Amino acid sequence: MQAPAAAERNKGPILAVLREYVGSAAHAGPGVLRVLEVGAGAGLHAAHFALALPQTRWQPSDIDPRALRSIAAYAEAMQVPNMLPPILLDVSKGWETWGGTQPATLDLLVSINMMHIAELRCTEGLFKGAGVLLKPGGVLFTYG
Repeated sequence: MQAPAAAERNKGPILAVLREYVGSAAHAGPGVLRVLEVGAGAGLHAAHFALALPQTRWQPSDIDPRALRSIAAYAEAMQVPNMLPPILLDVSKGWETWGGTQPATLDLLVSINMMHIAELRCTEGLFKGAGVLLKPGGVLFTYG
């Protein structure tokens, strides 16, 4: 498992903001909130957020196979029941390739520390995908 120092430092403040959204979204109706995290990296955030937000079904993803292994290791080590196995996802490709996610099915699309290091086509893909995959009232949450 990888443990980036920045992820360790910012997980608390990011979780506080996510809790605000998840709390207000939960009032909209019963059920599990579907979350797709694009570029989950090492997986520390995914595991931390999924554990703290049990009303979510957290789908982590990344383009790097090493990151996918680290994400899976976090899920196993922290025993996160509401975190799905990580999927390989290239955000620059069309949303149709995003692990079978269907239009208007996501409550939350999360991208942390991707846009400032990735090529512009990745950011463009993220926004295009969000426009199709988020439910009405769904949120694209970005950080970094």
